[in-house]
Amino acid sequence: MSSMQRFANPTRFMALSGVVLPWVAGVAVVLLGIGLYWSLFIAPADYQQGETVRIMFIHVPAAWNALFVYTFMAAASCVALIWRHPLADVAAKTAAPIGASFTFLALVTGSLWGKPMWGTWWVWDARLTSVLVLLLLYLAYMAIWRAIDEPSKAGRIAAILAIAGFINVPIIKFSVDWWNTLHQPASVFRAGGPAIHPSMLWPLLIMAAGYTVLFLAMHLSAMRAEILRRRIRSMQIARLEG
Repeated sequence: MSSMQRFANPTRFMALSGVVLPWVAGVAVVLLGIGLYWSLFIAPADYQQGETVRIMFIHVPAAWNALFVYTFMAAASCVALIWRHPLADVAAKTAAPIGASFTFLALVTGSLWGKPMWGTWWVWDARLTSVLVLLLLYLAYMAIWRAIDEPSKAGRIAAILAIAGFINVPIIKFSVDWWNTLHQPASVFRAGGPAIHPSMLWPLLIMAAGYTVLFLAMHLSAMRAEILRRRIRSMQIARLEG
């Protein structure tokens, strides 16, 4: 039995995740606690943006994780379609609501940040529009799962959508380089090194790590709930057929 097949056992996953989940949740709480305190009370105000720059510590990690979660969802969908991994569609399905929440948070905080910086809540530039498309992709993916009762059929159609929609991820990433937009270019991950002072960079990175570990904790919990829901459904079907 291969390592992938051993990991594919839902029972083994439930046992392992039950042990790991409390620790992951604890790390997420610690990272977010440190990151929020540092962001709100220690990091200096920006010389141009003033105190409104603190929205960055909420907005930027949310935007990063919106892209990360969709990339994860598309990868899990590939595994589900190609290798028929029994937990892959569970992983993709349960990641979608979390990714949609990150995307919505990024859009809301971006709007709050944009108003004092640009003088408007919203502009239809490439970056903002493509992130809105990302939210619509998440919602469409979740709608497929809700509209189709048969899990295998829903999983296949949703996986195709997730993989096809992945083209939007590099569009979001490089939109500020390809088109003239109001959105600022990359200031952390760029060839010349970060353009943010360490006093702001470190709390930003800690918040990003906290968001990512929070996603892992929420995702493990959601996967456990989905596996239990499917077990109950299988038992109900077997009872009706028996």
